[in-house]
Parts: sequence; structure tokens; C-alpha cells
Amino acid sequence: MDDLDIRVVGRAGRITFTRPKALNALSHPMALAIHAALDQWRDDPSVALVIIDAKGDRAFCAGGDIAAVYHAARAGNHAEGRNFFRDEYRMNAAIADYPKPIVAFMHGFVMGGGVGVGGHASHRVVGDTTRIAMPESGIGLIPDVGGTWLLAHAPGRIGEYLALTGARMGPGDAIHARFADIYLPESEWPALITRLEETGDTSLIQGLTPPESPLARRDLSHFGGDDISQIIAATEAVGDDEALQALRRNSPLSMAAGLAMVRAARGDGRMQDSLTREYRFTWRATAESDFLEGVRAQIIDKDRQPRWQAPATAEAVAAILAPLGEHELTWKDSA
Repeated sequence: MDDLDIRVVGRAGRITFTRPKALNALSHPMALAIHAALDQWRDDPSVALVIIDAKGDRAFCAGGDIAAVYHAARAGNHAEGRNFFRDEYRMNAAIADYPKPIVAFMHGFVMGGGVGVGGHASHRVVGDTTRIAMPESGIGLIPDVGGTWLLAHAPGRIGEYLALTGARMGPGDAIHARFADIYLPESEWPALITRLEETGDTSLIQGLTPPESPLARRDLSHFGGDDISQIIAATEAVGDDEALQALRRNSPLSMAAGLAMVRAARGDGRMQDSLTREYRFTWRATAESDFLEGVRAQIIDKDRQPRWQAPATAEAVAAILAPLGEHELTWKDSA
């Protein structure tokens, strides 16, 4: 397909995002194609590892291509989004559980759906241009694609902070927050990829000392409150104005649900449990949340003035995260 270059080079299965003008945004067909390639290579003895990278200077993958989901839902078709999220999450789980090494070279913007591809790889390489974020609360969604699982395993209250504010991480922060493993200047990536293709040997991946992590120096204890109102009050008290601007800007329901989901994910035994919980929100998102209004304001009309309407009460959070019954996202190995 035009948006991905999927091939085998030497010992490596290669997946390259090839729509740089769209910041390599992940569409539904792309998610299906990535999953199909992984299935094809799983038992192929000639493929020793998988390498995922991207064309263009600006982004590895800046998120999911949600315009189609928006327009379909506006026309009354909520199945479009539900099918996309379901298949995307199954692809995310396939990456996380893959029996062969997957090496993701994540440059530029790595957000939302891009984190779902690169953030679950076994070897996650970042460089100086890398900017990783889960900014979904700004469009009325929640950190999904296994994002709540990753956020739950970040040190301290970093998970809550990133989920609620959508703050961006450079390479040092990404490694400190456990969203990445290896720092290597991007000028060295092509030579390393060539050697991996030739040998299939991940021991060749030798990173350098990463840049300093500003997050590691921050006291984020004010994100330990029981709910959003407590967190906002504590953030005001410590004078964290940058975080406060985001907390006042983002969808209250998305932040409240995201907070609950990150904390619930800390008790999950595997990422699939977190994905199932995320799907409860995204299955309902186009009909019962601020998602369409957030997409309108940020992506469609670009007026940056969302009019949030969904309540953020404990009852509203419980309702949007309630099990889906026959629509629940399930996994073959749990049957």
C-alpha cells in the first residue's frame, strides 16, 4: 500500500511509514497491514527481527488518522471508529507479544497511535528530534493504544501528569518514563539498520548516554490527588502554571477517565487488560463523550476552542468505562 513500505531485506522484516505529508498518521488499513505483516513473519525462519521506521523529517507517526472516524460518526456511523480502534488495539497487542525482536526507530513526533506502534516494541530507539506524547485528552479521548499500560509503569506520578496534560517528552524524558530504551543520534540510524538487516543480531544495538531528563528532576506529587479537582487544587497551590493551563484546557471527562484508567492499569497483569478497558471508552467515544467536539476544534475547524459538554463525575466515568457485554474487546488466548 502507498502509506507503508512492507518488505523483507536480508534477515529483517521491514515496515516503513511512507506518508510524511500527513506526519505518517496511522489509518485503519495501515493498522491491518502492519498486523498482517507481523503474522506473515511470525513463523518465517528467514526473518530474524522486525524493523519499524518512517520516511520524512518530522514524524515517526503523529497519531491515528481520525478524520474518517469523525466524518463517519457525524453521519451517524459509529461502527467506523469502533472497528478502527478494535483492529488497531489488536495490532498493538501483537507488537507487544511478538516472539521475535521488533526494533522501532522513533524520530520526530511520536504521538497517540505512533506510541501504539513504537512504544510496545522490544527495542525502542530515540534520537534528538524525538518528541513523544499522549495528547488525547485535548481531543476528548483518553490515552489508548496501550498508552494507559505504559503510563501506569512510568515512575512516580509521571503517568498521571502525562495522561492529564499531554506533555511532550524528549529522548531523555522518554527513556526515564520507560517509553523508550535506547538513545542514539539519528545520523547513526541508517548504518545500524543496514547491519541489523544483514545480521538479524540485536546485540549490535548499542546506545549512548541519553540527554538529561527534565521530568526526572520534577516533583509531580501534586498529581497524586484522588480526583481531578484535587489535582487542580494541588497544582494551583504549587504554582505549576504550565500544567495548570493544560488541566484547564483539556476535556474534563477525558482527564477524569484517563486518571482512573492509568491507576487501574497498575493492577493489570498484561497490556491486553488495559486495551480492553481503553476500548470501553473508545467504543462509546463518538456517541457519548467530547471526542467529536475535540476533533472538530483541533483538527477539522482548527479554532482551538472546544466546548466541552460531557460531565466528569464519578458516575459518568463509571458509565463510560463499564463493560461492553457482547462488544467487549476479547483475546483469542483467553477463550
